[in-house]
Amino acid sequence: MHGTPGARRQIPQSTRVAAEELEIRVIGIDRPGVGESTPVLYGSFLDFVPDLTHLVDRLGVERFAMLGLSGGGPYVLACAFAVPQRVVVGGVLGGVAPTRGDDAIPGGLVGWLAPLAPTVAAIQGPLSTILGFGVRTLRPVASPVFDVYAHFSPEGDRRVFSRPEIKAMFLDDLLRGSRKGLAAPLLDFVLFCRPWGFSVRDVAVPIRWWHGDADHIVPLSHGEHVVSLLPDAELFVRPGESHLGGLGAAEEILAALLTVWDKRMEPPCT
Repeated sequence: MHGTPGARRQIPQSTRVAAEELEIRVIGIDRPGVGESTPVLYGSFLDFVPDLTHLVDRLGVERFAMLGLSGGGPYVLACAFAVPQRVVVGGVLGGVAPTRGDDAIPGGLVGWLAPLAPTVAAIQGPLSTILGFGVRTLRPVASPVFDVYAHFSPEGDRRVFSRPEIKAMFLDDLLRGSRKGLAAPLLDFVLFCRPWGFSVRDVAVPIRWWHGDADHIVPLSHGEHVVSLLPDAELFVRPGESHLGGLGAAEEILAALLTVWDKRMEPPCT
């Protein structure tokens, strides 16, 4: 589950290499409003689950693990809640926390912007067109613009962005994903600020969570909060890293998920 913004190609080369070595199949999905996916505003994250199960059914995948970056985290938790018989383990990298209800925690970028959500929902159509046009307009200077953004990012993110393959992935992902508009990040934001449709306290599937202690977008306290509510979760704090630091830890993350997978998929003792 790609971040916000992002698209299905938001899979670093190091992740692809590690997945091949571990014999893991990685499937990237465009959420509604990015790439070739038609924009649609769900009522809650739970409304995404039938779309996902339809996709994996078509691919012939019965059971699977899920991994979500940032805004992709709530989608992982929603699917783990709704179809625990199919999601074996979930992983979250700097995931967004609830802003409404008993599971909510204040603060963070999403929390600060939450009052704007009703307005964004009302004008998300034209706003997504404007955003997509803006990204396409910047296409000729995308590389230097990325370098400027990276330069002013926190130190942890600068280390990640300095890797040529990470830069190439982000540029490719954003430019390809915005060809037909850029509604997905707006739709994600609206859902972040609504009731999620379930309580994270009821997610029984094992969740492994990675979070940088210098995260300037989703504070570490948000990750600690959600992990404390999950029945079966473990938090891995990444010292000195910011919001995207986990992108450079593919081997660690995939190996941790695979460990849980192997344990849960072991045949019962007779």
